[in-house]
Amino acid sequence: MDRKTEEKDFRAVFLKPICISIGDITGVGPEVSLKALAAESGIDNARYVLVGDEAHLHNLNRGLGIGLPLETYTSSGPTPRFGILSPSAPLPPSPPAGSAPVASAAVDWVREGALRCLGGEFSAIVTAPVNKEAIVRAGHSFIGQTEMISEIAGSERTAMMLLGRDEAGRWLRVVLATTHVPIKYVSEKLTTSKIELAIELATQACRDLQLPRSRVAVCGLNPHAGEGGKMGTEELTTITPAVVAMQKKGLDVHGPFSADALFYYVYKGDYDVVVAMYHDQGLVPLKMVAFEQGINWTLGLPFIRTSPDHGTAYNIAGQGKANPSSMIAALRLAKQLAAR
Repeated sequence: MDRKTEEKDFRAVFLKPICISIGDITGVGPEVSLKALAAESGIDNARYVLVGDEAHLHNLNRGLGIGLPLETYTSSGPTPRFGILSPSAPLPPSPPAGSAPVASAAVDWVREGALRCLGGEFSAIVTAPVNKEAIVRAGHSFIGQTEMISEIAGSERTAMMLLGRDEAGRWLRVVLATTHVPIKYVSEKLTTSKIELAIELATQACRDLQLPRSRVAVCGLNPHAGEGGKMGTEELTTITPAVVAMQKKGLDVHGPFSADALFYYVYKGDYDVVVAMYHDQGLVPLKMVAFEQGINWTLGLPFIRTSPDHGTAYNIAGQGKANPSSMIAALRLAKQLAAR
């Protein structure tokens, strides 16, 4: 394929806009979304639709001096470069942090964006941070955006990948076998089938990223990977059977390894992705090396969903202090995947 054909095909994928649900408006989601779009505006011809409160976005865009040419988006009209879709009632100008109307609106915006992605209107959704405690307090049954979007899509075979790179350009990629589970329930929630799915999706993610290989390392659950059953039996009864089953399918997967040493070898390049058994086992090292560049990518959905890997940061919201690096990384990954 010649260069002109490649450029034409790349432009074609952006005929459908990237959707951004702006998250909790009393947090940094709207700010990092606008800053990220400003940073990306000169890179390609991608178009974007911000799903959220229109008045708040216009005021923030003007107040922080970002200056994006924001326009109202309708599915029946021409798509602006930077559109706003407001599917819920307008919010008050200065609502309290994490208030019920704000939390409920954030849920509505995620749902709207996901449904439109499912219907083929958008090429991807990037979700800005929400506050889980505020959403539950507002009366919603809510575990996390990943679980909510998976349910909307009707996808039971999904997994959360967190990835990011350090200042030297070294990547760390982690797929979680369990997600938002209290630590005392991890062992009972961990199953061989969940680990097999995480390994399978981790392998496919490496292929989707067009990495030269898809070498997966699997963490043990217990200290020292259980020491042959002396410090826990999950490695013998649950994790190793999953690794062996995936090896028999031809996947390049290894483990289980003691997590305290494994990440050193992954970080220096011996493996391409880690399957971690629970949330903090995988995310502590990821955030240690790529806190400002971390991306949350939901694997196994029928559409692309990425997210910045940080929270609402109420203490600095709307002050112009929020770092958009993670949102920029999430946008770029969404566009990279859409282009392929």
